[in-house]
Formats: sequence, structure tokens, C-alpha cells
Amino acid sequence: MARIRSLINKVKRYNPGADIDAIRKAYNLARKLHVDQYRKSGEDFVSHPVEVADILADLGMDTTTILAALLHDVVEDTSISLDDLRDEVSDDVVALIDGVTKLGKIEFRSREEEQAENLRKMFIAMAKDIRVIIIKLADRLHNMRTIRHLDLPKQQLKARETLEIYAPLAHRLGMMSLKWELEDLSFQVLETKMYDKIQNMVAERRSEREEYLKNVIKSLDNELKAVHIKAEISGRPKHFYSIYEKMVKKGRDFSEIYDLSAVRVLVDSIKDCYGALGIIHAMWKPVPGRFKDFVAMPKFNMYQSLHTTVVGPMGKPLEIQIRTYQMHRTAEYGIAAHWHYKEGGKEGKFDERLTWLRQMLEWQSELNDPRDFMESLKIDLFQDEVYVFTPKGDVINLPAGSTPLDFAYTIHTDVGHRCIGAKVNNQIVTLESKLKTGDFVEILTSKTTSGPSKDWLKIVKSSRARNKIRQWFTKENREESEEAGRDMLHKELRKIEIGMKSPMTVKVLEAVVKELNFTRIEDVYASIGAGKTSAKQVVGRIADAIAKSKDGEKAEADYGIEELQLEITQKRKPRRISRSGIIVKGLDDVLVRVAHCCNPVPGDDIMGFVTRGRGVSVHRSDCSNAKQLKLTAPNRLIEVSWDERRPSAFQVEVEIEALDRPKLLRDVSTVLGDAGVNILSAAVTTTREHIAVLRFIFEIGDISHLQTIIGNVRKVPAVYEVYRVEPNKPRHQKIVAKSGDEGGVKS
Repeated sequence: MARIRSLINKVKRYNPGADIDAIRKAYNLARKLHVDQYRKSGEDFVSHPVEVADILADLGMDTTTILAALLHDVVEDTSISLDDLRDEVSDDVVALIDGVTKLGKIEFRSREEEQAENLRKMFIAMAKDIRVIIIKLADRLHNMRTIRHLDLPKQQLKARETLEIYAPLAHRLGMMSLKWELEDLSFQVLETKMYDKIQNMVAERRSEREEYLKNVIKSLDNELKAVHIKAEISGRPKHFYSIYEKMVKKGRDFSEIYDLSAVRVLVDSIKDCYGALGIIHAMWKPVPGRFKDFVAMPKFNMYQSLHTTVVGPMGKPLEIQIRTYQMHRTAEYGIAAHWHYKEGGKEGKFDERLTWLRQMLEWQSELNDPRDFMESLKIDLFQDEVYVFTPKGDVINLPAGSTPLDFAYTIHTDVGHRCIGAKVNNQIVTLESKLKTGDFVEILTSKTTSGPSKDWLKIVKSSRARNKIRQWFTKENREESEEAGRDMLHKELRKIEIGMKSPMTVKVLEAVVKELNFTRIEDVYASIGAGKTSAKQVVGRIADAIAKSKDGEKAEADYGIEELQLEITQKRKPRRISRSGIIVKGLDDVLVRVAHCCNPVPGDDIMGFVTRGRGVSVHRSDCSNAKQLKLTAPNRLIEVSWDERRPSAFQVEVEIEALDRPKLLRDVSTVLGDAGVNILSAAVTTTREHIAVLRFIFEIGDISHLQTIIGNVRKVPAVYEVYRVEPNKPRHQKIVAKSGDEGGVKS
């Protein structure tokens, strides 16, 4: 009973209007339902929900959350049902208990799928009521505090999961006090010797550090009082795991980390924050580049504070944080601080600030593979962020290391797909450029672009961009598989010369589609084209269905295979007039697509291939795919030629090899700019042997234009080879300009 009395007193202190009778009732119900149940420590099981509720009371949570915490295990670990529970507590409490319970009651095929599905459900629960995850974090914190009672393998499993998922999740929600404790407890389990070593080193230097901070605090307090700024100043504790991370990941010595003292200054208003900052910089010299204003530009988790590093007394570096009391509570307890000021309920605008949560819900619904979801999640949880501006001045937050492509996909999927370049601070940059906080970013798009490049997957940093690019290629591959599968099925049907009436065609196909557990005939085509379903198997089922039909023999006598072929391929995309600058012999109103595998440009010898539902695909005659099509489907080849009357721009990729030197990229870009080409992307790599490889994608008018450009680039000092690149086949064809020549072709 002492535990529950302590809990009730704590709740009364921050919430005098709390329903104490409801808390007592919930405790008595939990004690009754958990009777004869014990923890691994030997304690009564009910001690666990009481401790979880106590953690939530420290966070200042509302009464509904406290009640749900006291009863959060009863549905999972006792005989009571949710319906029975509704007779005891309110629907809001039951909803929270249901949300927490659902996170742990799923059967899984693998550990990775278990984690992914658990987290999917966690995010869905959070979208309905964020308090579900706050209870779950408190539950995990108490379990970590008592983890020593488990056997070592289970301790390590729980600690790893806590460090990888729960601590970053607490960070995302701004609940830093929980994050730090979860990290230190996990660190103690996973790296016991290092934890003990750091603990001992901290203890040895504690008195020296405390004396130094005492003098700093006294000096600063006197200066602030002199200008009538009321402040509460304290030293900031060093957390063991953060010390370990700096030692291991950044290779820094313990003394270098621990000697960097940290002070926190709490004031009444934002005005006093900046006033205190001015006093501090007048007292001690600020370290250049170490000032950050998170008051004017808060972090993704609502964190606000002024950060500065100065050269303090005795020449030692001193980190100082300045914030208001309200900012401090938000920094410590994050989203949980919301309920300290508003009993019960949710506030729409507050929840909307957690935009990352909405994004995760959107992405998780689009990803079927648990491994993709886990990859996206860990990227999203662990990364720091940069803050950049749209041309209109809106702030966009992105993972650190993001590129203009990440920015484009954050604005809109179509903006990302149609992106051909970017301007940062009014300067054209490459798509690989890293964005920095404070950059103004403008995306350049084209309505005629062919979509994203697979190389973009190596460039982008954000989960959203990566997932949208993958989805685009999944859709593209499906269309190709669908087309190939349709051809394979028709070929098999022609072999056995099946004939049937049009109505029977529809009936038979519908039955076969259902038998194979597909929804549409297009799904069958795609599965055949991808090699997942056998065309012979499908035709066999069609033949069996016809044989069983009473009208089968008559149908075979009256109708041939060509009618079947027309019936199942009649749904085609509407055709549009080609704007490609290519003439298809005998056809004016036809869709023409330039094949991405070889990217022909005017002047190249070309051939056309009639696709199903996607118009005519145009390849270079020497393209390896074109050669294969000549062998496998010669009847679908069609004569095409360049339309000299229609001006058009075509993409080409060129690679340049040169001896690395300063301003090489600038000089090459100048030549391309003088030639009037539109550069879509540029990439530069340098080998250990100081060989620079520059790869450009740009738009040109025709092959002679390209040859002129090649010749001019070859004249740039240090450049020794230039050649045109086929996608996926570098160096297949080189266009090399020799000294004194305008350019030639070398195979």
C-alpha cells in the first residue's frame, strides 16, 4: 500500500483535481486480477504496473494515462476481457489498454518481421492516441531498471532492442530524460566492462569538476542579477552512453570529453534567453561556429534552446544551454509535457507538429517487405536533421546529409520524379550536393523527363525519397513484366490453337484468374512475365475449362485464336501524338518512347519496336536489347526515322577522364555551358592515383552537336579521354576526340 500512497501523493502535487478514487479503484482491481502472480525478482506482479504509473506521474501525465498504466497488463496476463473491463473503467482508459496490449499479441515468422510488425502497430496506435507509446516507453523503462533478474541472453536481447528502437523513439518524442536512462541501462548490459570503466573515471574527477562548475555558476549568476535577469543555473550531468559514443565513434579521449563542462540556464522569457546570451558572450569569448539557435528554429521534436560554447575560466571550453522553464519541461519530457497543462484530451495543432509520425504511417502502408520498413525506420529514428527553406520561406526539415532530391520528394512525389536540377542559395548545384541548415532550395523540373534514375537511390538520404523511387521502379518493372507475360501467354495459346466465343473467353479467363488467386488478368500477365507463374500452367487451366464446357467443341470449330487475342488485349492506354522528334513509317498518331537502355539521339541509326499498350519503343540499332528483339520478335519491328523538321532535346550521358587538378570541374562545366547544353546532373569521383572521372547527363540536339562538344571538352587541360556512356554499359561505345579533330566514334 505504501507504493500506491506515494503514487497518489505525487499525482496530487501536480494535479490537485485528479480523480483519486478512480486511481485507488484501478489499483485494487489490478491487485485482485494479478493475485498470485510474481515478477522474476520475486515481487508481487502488481508492483510493476504501479512503478510504470509512478514513472508516468513523474512526467506529469493525466489521470486517464495513470489508470491505463495501472491496468496495462490485465488483459494480456489475466482472465479479464476488454468488454468486462468496460464495466470497471471509462472507454478512454480501455482504449489505451487495448492499444498497449495489441503491441505484444502477434505471432511472427521471424525476429525481423516481429520487430517490423510490432513497430507498425506501435505507430498506428500512436496515431490514434500518442499516450499509448508513452505508456509503452514507461513500461520498457521499468523493465530495464529490473533487467538484472533475467538470464544474460534475454538481458542482451532486450537491451539491444531498447538501444536500437525505444531510446531513439523517446528522442523523437522529445522525452530526453527517458532516452538518457534507457541508453545508460542498455549500455550497462551490453558493454558492462566499459560502463564500469567510465563510471569509475567519472567518480574520480567528480569533486574537481563540481568545484569548477560552482565557480562558473557563481560568476554567471552575479552578472545576470546585475542586469535584473532572474535565472536558475545548474551543471548538466554527463551521461555514460553519450561519453562512450564520443570515445568510440569519434575517437576522443575521456579527459577531452569529460573536461568539457556544461551549464544550463533557465529564465522566465524568450527575451531573457537572448539577454543572458549577450551577458555570457561578454564574460567569455565564444567559440566560432558553435552557436545554435533552436529557439527561433525548433528541432523536429519541439526542442527549443540556445546553445553556445565559450572559452570559460582557466581557458577550458564551456558548453551553455539557455532556455525558458516551459522549454526545459518540453526538452525533458517532450510530448508528455502536454498533459501537464491540459488534463485529458488531445490538441490537434500539438499533434500535427509530430509530422515525422504521419510520414512513418504513410510509408509503412506502402512497404510490404519488413526489411525495407526496418531500414526506413532506423534511418528515420537515428539521424540528426538539417533545416532548409523553400523559395516561399517555409521551413523543411530533412535528415542530415540530405540532397536536393530529398527536398524535392518532401515537397511532392511528382516534383521528385520530374526533378532535373536544383538551385541552392540561387546557385545551380548538382543533385548530389549536401544541404546545410539555412539553405534556400529551389527545384528545377521538366514535364518531359523520363522519371527517376536508379542511381538516385545511392544519393538520397531520407526514407521518403528512397521509398518513392523504389515504388516508381516497381511500377515500371511491372509494366514490362505485364507486357512480356501477355506475349508468352498468347504464344502458348497459339500452340494449341484454342478457339472460343468472346463471352466464353471472358468467362474462362475470370475463372482462371480466381483459381490462381489473382484479382485481374493483368496480374496474371505480370506474374508470368516475372517468372513466378508458368504460361503453360495457365494455358493448361484454360484448356481444361474449355474441355469441361458443354459448348467447347462448337467454340473450337467456330472461332480461332486471333479473336481470343483481341479479346484479352483490348484494354489499352489512350494513344497521344508523339512529340519525340521521331517518324514512325505509316503511322502519325502513335505514342513513341525513347528507350532508356540506349538513349538514342538524332544522328544515331535507330529501329522501332511495337510494344503492347505502350506505343513504339525506339532503340539504337546497335543496342544489345534491340539485337535481342530482332531475334525473338521480328514481326514487331517497325521502320522509324528522325524528324528533321521538329526541334527537340535528347538526353545523353558522357564520361570524362582527366588528371585531377584544381578547378577542373569548373573548366569542363564552362565548356558545356558555352555549348548551350542543359546539364541535368554531374558527378565527380577521384581515384587514389589522382585520376578524376567526371560523368555528366545533359540534353543535346543531335549527334553532330555531341561530337562538337566532345572535341571542345577534349581540349580542356588535363583531360585525356571523353566518351559517351550507354546506361548500364559504361565504355560500350566511346566517342573520342583526338587532338586536332572535332570528334570521332570509336567502338
